[in-house]
Amino acid sequence: MIINFSDIEDAFFFVGSDSYGMNTAILNKDTGQIYYRSEMGDLNEIDENEIDWDNCIEIPHKNDLDLGQKLVFEFVENHLDDEYDLVRQIFRKRGAYSRFKNLLASRGLLQRWYDFENQHEEQALRSWCKMNGLEISG
Repeated sequence: MIINFSDIEDAFFFVGSDSYGMNTAILNKDTGQIYYRSEMGDLNEIDENEIDWDNCIEIPHKNDLDLGQKLVFEFVENHLDDEYDLVRQIFRKRGAYSRFKNLLASRGLLQRWYDFENQHEEQALRSWCKMNGLEISG
């Protein structure tokens, strides 16, 4: 079964749109169907009894692919090396990503961060697909 990469990417963004474990997406590898569940809303397409778990795989959260703070500090090393200690302080408190993006905006680097983040997310997700034997198009 060939699965459209954009469908997997959409599911990945759904899973990562909230805190770890709050959103779930399950891919049926035989049909390409993706089922969604949100702990915060009334979205629940995952019926534990009806899903053939042998043919399904859970779409990862960005933290599962090391795309959280590790990615931030890789960007900082390449583009804001002189602010490394400041960024470490920022990430010691709640609301770190908002403050980090404010710092980037003040340095004219916000779009560069978004491009960097998107590129690395796509690469990591494509690698995840390959590691899990998913044949993708697009």
